[in-house]
Parts: sequence; C-alpha cells; structure tokens
Amino acid sequence: MDRSAQPNPRTVEQLFRDYTGRRSGIIKALTSDIQEFYQLCDPASENLSLYGLPNGKWEVTLPVEEVPPEFPEPALGINFPRDGMDVNDWIAQIAAHSDAWLVAVSFYFGARYGFKKYDRNRLFDMINDLPTVYEVVTGRSKKLQQTEKYSNISMSNSKMGMLQPKLEPKLEPKVEDDDDLEEEEYNDDDEDEATLCGACGKNYASDEFWICCDICEKWFHGKCVKITPARAEHIKQYKCPGCSSKRARA
Repeated sequence: MDRSAQPNPRTVEQLFRDYTGRRSGIIKALTSDIQEFYQLCDPASENLSLYGLPNGKWEVTLPVEEVPPEFPEPALGINFPRDGMDVNDWIAQIAAHSDAWLVAVSFYFGARYGFKKYDRNRLFDMINDLPTVYEVVTGRSKKLQQTEKYSNISMSNSKMGMLQPKLEPKLEPKVEDDDDLEEEEYNDDDEDEATLCGACGKNYASDEFWICCDICEKWFHGKCVKITPARAEHIKQYKCPGCSSKRARA
C-alpha cells in the first residue's frame, strides 16, 4: 500500500485533507481497531511502524529501506515495548509520536511546495483546531471540550460584569485651614528656589545638565559654569566659581 499522498498535496486545503485522512487512520488503529493493531505489533517481529494513510486507513509495517526516506518516517520499533509496558501507556506513547509524525509530514510537503508564511499559518490553525490523536485516544479531548465550555461561560459572565458601571465612592471635600495653605505656599517657594540656577537664576529643565556645588550646595546649569557631563565624571568635589573665588581670597 502506498504510504504517500496520491497525488501529493500542493495547496493548504489538499494538505489538510491529507492530514485528516492520515489522522483518522491512526485513530482507528488505536481505538476501534485496537485488537487487530495489538496483534500486528508482535515484539518478535522486526522494527515496525504505524502509518496513517491519506484514505483514512492504516498499516503496521517495516520502515522504508532508502535513506533518507521520501518523506518523514513515524516512530520505529513500536512493537518492542508492547509487552513491557502497561497497554494504555503504550497506546498513549504511540499516539504522541503519531501526532509529531503527522505534523512533520504536513510541514514537509508545505516546505517542498514552497508554502509562504501565510499558508503555513493557515495550515497550522486548521490542524490546531482539531484535537490531537493523543487527546482523542486518552479521552482528554472530551475533558478539554468541557473545560472550554465552562471557560466560555465564565468569560461571558466576566464580560457582563465589565459592562456594568463602576460606582466610585463619594469623597467629601477636604477643608484646608489657613495654616495648611501657608505651609504649602512656603514649601512651593522653597522648591522653586532650590531649582534655580545659582548663576543665571533660571529654572531647572529636565533636558539640561546640572551640577551641584559641594560647598554652598547650590545648583548650576553646566553651560553656565562651563562644566560638561564628561568633565563632571572626573571631579571628586565640585566648587562653584563663587566658592572658588572666596577660597582664593581667603
């Protein structure tokens, strides 16, 4: 039986049909046809692999002989651990490897036929809308559907709550006495004086370099005292022109 798609898929839609056909075949092998699949996976046989076919069928057979193969091969030797593992764990492991193989085959054809970013995104979204083989085989797809259902209900309720007007608490107007007003005005004056340049008397600007005198603790525009940021890095103790002249006179 031919394991590749006939004809090879060249569009996103064709490739998605190829993916769903192979996926259906693998799901049958691991669920409704599990007895037949189990018997075919005889540990005494050679390396065996599970192939999903584009027509929705499956087969357990040897891998191809040519290296590298025409397209990605599924997991080898799935029959060897059959009797050494719990049956459910064995089936779940094959399902997980089959999911990886299905995606590998799809994106192999996508790369071979030059799918662009948009086509790859479309293909991934179409694949991602389906539950994985692992989720179907282990029964997690039903649990996920129930979780999504309740999540949607919770989101709807939360959205309804967001639409309700939010009532702000009423705030009583604060009554300020004269002492508070005088204190604020005093503080504002102090701040204004603290941000005036000791040389030109202009206000502080955030986009200008300032430097503080370590003696009188007054601030100066760098350009007013001819100090650059690079030069300031090498000054351990800065003295403004006024303090320097006082020391010289002393």
